[in-house]
Amino acid sequence: MTTQPRRIGVAINPTASFGSTRAVGPMVLDALEQAGYRAVRLQEQTVGQLRSAVQTAIEAGLDALVVVGGDGMVSLAVEAVRDSGLPFGVVPSGTGNDIARGLGIPLDDPAAAVTALLRALEGEPRVIDAGTVTDGERTTWFVGAVSAGFDALVNERANRMRRPRGRSRYTIAILRELLALRARRYELTVDGSPETVDAVLLAVANNTSIGGGMLIAPQADLADGRFDLFVVAPVSRFRFLRLFPKVFSGAHTDLDIVRLSRVRSVSIAADGITAYADGERIGPLPVTIDVVPGALRVLA
Repeated sequence: MTTQPRRIGVAINPTASFGSTRAVGPMVLDALEQAGYRAVRLQEQTVGQLRSAVQTAIEAGLDALVVVGGDGMVSLAVEAVRDSGLPFGVVPSGTGNDIARGLGIPLDDPAAAVTALLRALEGEPRVIDAGTVTDGERTTWFVGAVSAGFDALVNERANRMRRPRGRSRYTIAILRELLALRARRYELTVDGSPETVDAVLLAVANNTSIGGGMLIAPQADLADGRFDLFVVAPVSRFRFLRLFPKVFSGAHTDLDIVRLSRVRSVSIAADGITAYADGERIGPLPVTIDVVPGALRVLA
């Protein structure tokens, strides 16, 4: 009696047909086939079409799903597998790759990331927490973080810009938002307790970083059943600009304007802010964010 090879769906970012990452998807497919798996290529022209193709493949029968891309592709995987318990892996080839960073997957060496994936396929999947963000009647799952402060404003501005492409667009959006920097008043409900805070940065983090390496919550643990609530108090534009680089090293956590606390549930309301989860647009506040312990099985 012969054992059928395990079927691994490989979902490739629609933009990966262009630029320096276009070879990563074929590399993953070839490596899986050579390792004895049956690799199912899932690549479409749009994210919407890819989402449908992934769902169809899961319904047809997969043993695991692998996404090739950045945090947006991880979001696609989480939404696809959350009800099935199907394990998923990540080969990072996006811009930010914060979730892959938090999982310890090699970021700048696709071959090393593929090797790590093959090793993970030989063992038991890693169990991690997820989060849900509820906006009205819609609930979206995420892994990394929900942004609802300066970084969310930057995302919103960058998404409205048509040029330039790539990371430089995000950098320009940061500079433009700095010129308009001001504290916002937030109405929070943290684990059932209401409070009002004024802040320039506010995020609810399951992962350590956002924005391509901003270590907002260096001690965050993807499997501790808690979020890290990150709040930066009102600060002048000059001081914010001077202190902002510390976020990339995690050296900001001891500053008197920074608050980090472990929480399970947060509701956030404020005027003029659009929430983002793992870089994907959710919608205007208010939103409610809850942790879902042990919800995901990851090949990492």
